[in-house]
Amino acid sequence: MLRFTDEHEWLAREGDVATVGITTHAAEQLGDLVFIELPKVGARLMKGEAAAVVESVKAASDVYAPVSGEVTEVNDAAVADPSSIGSDPQGAGWLYRIRLDDPSALDDLMDEAAYAAFPK
Repeated sequence: MLRFTDEHEWLAREGDVATVGITTHAAEQLGDLVFIELPKVGARLMKGEAAAVVESVKAASDVYAPVSGEVTEVNDAAVADPSSIGSDPQGAGWLYRIRLDDPSALDDLMDEAAYAAFPK
């Protein structure tokens, strides 16, 4: 089950860990990605703070932490090839995984139907 933010991040929960990335819409708006900076494994993120940076030929954009928790893994393949985010943003282009401080925090995010209806 995917959850979405109004900042165009997505989360996929597996137990107490969620995988985080940017949505297809966000990737399309950014265009060709040339650089990404991800949080360090072990970093503590607070909901709403800048967690990563994605940079395209058009602009650089912060990716915000949609929930609070500890980073457990980052996508090194996406760092090596940022274009993978643009080609498969909601799959192989995931950014990082976070151990959720409060799994119920996902209830505050949009489900797929609500995100599809969200003005872009």
